[in-house]
Amino acid sequence: MSSNNDTMGKTLLVTILLCVVCSVVVSAAAVILKPQQVANKELDRKSNILAAAGISDPNKSVDELFTQITTKYVDLDTGKYVDVPAGYDDAKAAKDPQQNVRLSRSEDKAGIKSIAQIKPVYLVQGEDGSVDKVVLPVHGKGLWSTMYGFLALEGDLNTVVGLGFFSHGETPGLGGEVDNPSWKALWPGKEVYGEDKTDPQIRLIKGSVDASTPNAEHKIDGLSGATLTSNGVTNLVQFWMGESGYAPFLNNLRAGGA
Repeated sequence: MSSNNDTMGKTLLVTILLCVVCSVVVSAAAVILKPQQVANKELDRKSNILAAAGISDPNKSVDELFTQITTKYVDLDTGKYVDVPAGYDDAKAAKDPQQNVRLSRSEDKAGIKSIAQIKPVYLVQGEDGSVDKVVLPVHGKGLWSTMYGFLALEGDLNTVVGLGFFSHGETPGLGGEVDNPSWKALWPGKEVYGEDKTDPQIRLIKGSVDASTPNAEHKIDGLSGATLTSNGVTNLVQFWMGESGYAPFLNNLRAGGA
């Protein structure tokens, strides 16, 4: 019996020691790799902003290309630029009652419940300081997930340069077609607003858009077999281009302010 107890005790001791060693190794790896993970996340963010803006050059690094981008922060309520503390994170701010805006059911077209009061915007400026393009972070509910992406507009603040999602969990082959280059290629040249530049008119429709489609400049082919994801894309774009999103900022920019 004593021999059996010794054997069980030794087995338990080895198991505990193995768990402790593995925990130490995993914790150390997490600490050591965190700076690289942060750097990779930042590189991915820059890459997606550049892709939405249609900026590419195989002979230049992402960081070199990103020198064309000026990052600013906007108070969504006033539509004006504001300063933020170092390390400001709008995703965290959206969950902080001191920094977010809770959306009513009627306001929450994108299904996101709350938004950060202050959002980053990314400007491509000409040599004279004029805005050639603006890239805006957008997100909203699809069928299975919250879709996160960037929408880029021309200097007229109406014509789409590009739309891309960098994070989502939609069904591959259906809603996941938001990643399809052929579908993304349908967005450039589309117009967000009508003549009054107020309510967003842009939307996905069932079927295909052709020259005979009424108001074709505001419409994009829906995702085949993915009606709810298509509706989600429409809702999130219209929300962020509306009064609760970037509309006050875009109006200020059109007037020469912000």
